[in-house]
Amino acid sequence: MNEETKEIKEEEKHPHHEEPKPHHEHEKPEEHHEKHHDHHEEHKHPHEEHHHDHHEHPKKHEKHHCHHDKPGKEKKIVHDLEERMKKLEVSLKEAEEKAMREKAEAINYRKRKDDEVARMMKYASEDLIKEILPIVDSFERAIDMDDDNLEDEVSKFLAGFKMIYCNFVNILEKYEVKEIEAMGKEFDANFHQAVLTEPRDGVEPGIVIEVLQKGYMYKDKVLRPSMVKVSE
Repeated sequence: MNEETKEIKEEEKHPHHEEPKPHHEHEKPEEHHEKHHDHHEEHKHPHEEHHHDHHEHPKKHEKHHCHHDKPGKEKKIVHDLEERMKKLEVSLKEAEEKAMREKAEAINYRKRKDDEVARMMKYASEDLIKEILPIVDSFERAIDMDDDNLEDEVSKFLAGFKMIYCNFVNILEKYEVKEIEAMGKEFDANFHQAVLTEPRDGVEPGIVIEVLQKGYMYKDKVLRPSMVKVSE
């Protein structure tokens, strides 16, 4: 066998160019799965974004709804505040009126107390004078027993009574106690007390014809009315 024949046989055993792999030759299972997964992810992603946006839409709507409710809540708050202000104004007005009433009552009470104190001071001696008047009446009845003869024993005995009686009268005048004029006056129930009535010739009805007990004024107050007999 010559050299050329040997070279040809060697070439047949070891070809110089490798034949290309068949197109349908499969890749490794892991690689094929990863590529398929990546391809699926690429096609899925836009859809998922769209799906995600679709779910986020209610949230945006909810935010819009909350924004829409906000003015209503503010109006309610304003309304509540106005109602509270009205109630506070009413309470304040009632408190002011109550304070004014209490102030007026305090003024009236102080005025009544001042009047009472002034009255007590003005008529402070009233009770004492009432106790003195019966004594003065007794002295007057004793003095009326005297006759026109001032030299007899009765007149001399009553001279001391007359002096004591004059002292009592001066004391009464000092405390602004005065006798109520009654004799010959028209009967007045504010100052006179009619005990008896009697027809009297030449005298009109309702005239005081006799004083049975003297009456007295204490300043501007009737301390004791006059006990009188009145004509019919």
